[in-house]
Amino acid sequence: MDRTKTGTLLNAYCDSMGGTLSDIVGILKKEEFADTFESFYILPSVFNSDLDRGFSVINYDLNEALASREDIEELKKLNIRLLMDFVLNHISVLSPQFQDILKKGDESKYRDFFIDWNRFWDGCGEMSESGYIQPDEKYIGQMFFRKAGLPILMVRFPDGREVPYWNTFYQAVNYPDLSAYELVRDLGLQYNTAEEIARIFNESDRNPDTVDFGRWNKYREEVADYVRGRRTYLGQMDLNIKSGLVWEYYRETLERLASYGTSIVRLDAFAYAPKEPGERNFLNDPGTWDLLEKVAGIARSYGLTVLPEIHASYEEKIYETLADKGYMVYDFFLPGLVIDAFERKNGSYLKKWIDEITERKIQTVNMLGCHDGIPLLDLKGLLPEESIQNLIKTTVARGGYVKDLHGAKNVYYQVNATYYSALGESDRRMLMARALQLFMPGKPQVWYLDLFAGKNDYEGMKRAGEGGHKEINRTNLTTEQIEECLQKDVVRKQLEMLRMRNTCPVFSEDAEITAELNGPEMDIVWKNGSGTASLRLDFEKETYRIQIDEN
Repeated sequence: MDRTKTGTLLNAYCDSMGGTLSDIVGILKKEEFADTFESFYILPSVFNSDLDRGFSVINYDLNEALASREDIEELKKLNIRLLMDFVLNHISVLSPQFQDILKKGDESKYRDFFIDWNRFWDGCGEMSESGYIQPDEKYIGQMFFRKAGLPILMVRFPDGREVPYWNTFYQAVNYPDLSAYELVRDLGLQYNTAEEIARIFNESDRNPDTVDFGRWNKYREEVADYVRGRRTYLGQMDLNIKSGLVWEYYRETLERLASYGTSIVRLDAFAYAPKEPGERNFLNDPGTWDLLEKVAGIARSYGLTVLPEIHASYEEKIYETLADKGYMVYDFFLPGLVIDAFERKNGSYLKKWIDEITERKIQTVNMLGCHDGIPLLDLKGLLPEESIQNLIKTTVARGGYVKDLHGAKNVYYQVNATYYSALGESDRRMLMARALQLFMPGKPQVWYLDLFAGKNDYEGMKRAGEGGHKEINRTNLTTEQIEECLQKDVVRKQLEMLRMRNTCPVFSEDAEITAELNGPEMDIVWKNGSGTASLRLDFEKETYRIQIDEN
């Protein structure tokens, strides 16, 4: 029986369970995990990457500190298929392509592999004193921003020019320490002078445009230009999908992922990749769908299925567009709907969603928790606004953190929390939520920390520093901690349910799924030629019962 679209899917980083992918393989070989997972979504820290816990990919070589080909072969022996990420919109500044630009400037073959801001907006605005075009309001008024300010990284070319490149996501510019030795060697300064200039710079905010060298300011311009030439970058640079080299890169990457034995490729940030002046530059229509179809076609040639990842509100109906085009859809509605059902002691909105999935035959990948937060934007149009705000208040009261888009409320938000903590750290609710997820249509994705009833990790947040809110739900568990967790009833019962979902033939793609409500009670039933599987939930009493009747 093909379980690609219905089998259970583990979701974790390479170092989430024990420290390396080899440790995870060892855990999955344990008797307790036998037949519990059909596939494994390994987050992109499995690749050579630098930032954003893997989503800033340098290249798609395996991260030798965490994973090996041998580990992947061992997963195959366990009949576990792979889901891996392909980040379409951007790659790291440390990528060979971007480093080539830093070394060769206009002579680099990758000069237009990334998006030169000024070339993109030529004729659509005025040149600023800072060297980049400020687009006219008519072109940029509706543009979607992930951070404050224009999405630009100023890049110094070898000839000293500053060239703006499109940078939607993270960026940082750093200036290394100056040493007297370097200033004497490279600029010919006297040693004592160089020593004092280096000290002043290293103790300042290291901004070459404003640093004050006091009595040595006669060397300021010379030293400042020298400092600019030594700067380093961190960040994720947007790819120019109008470049043939980018499409060569896309094809080579998909071929590489297929060589690892990947079955499903999750397309991350794909909706940001198509860009045109005057467009929103997120979910451009038809550009987004043209890109998706072209990438999916290449993927199919390597035997890969694509899973587009996109957050959009229910009322925008993007999930419908994806489903109508034949793609699997991420069910970002389920996490909030489950919490809502517990809080209101009624599953009416949940039933509405189940009915829509089954009637429209939408193929979903569903989840409770994940490496990001609990989605809330997505519920707009499915839940009343008051209910969404109550969900926010409830999960924040239970220790969660609200994620807004560069400080703007009601624009893009999610709550960062473990799902167990969002449920009030109740074993009973965690088991009910898991049972409910496993009886939902589609393919259940299981975040490892939910499986082990992980609580909000405030120390992890502190260690991550500013912007580290997501680490609240990314605790790396040691093998010893996992052994302790396996003694917990809430963990063992989840594993039993996962084994049932993954092996019982009733849970097949051709099953008929129905949901019925009777006050606080809800029944979900799967039927096919193999028999019947039923789940009865009582949101008031917080009880559940599973019954399997096989022919």
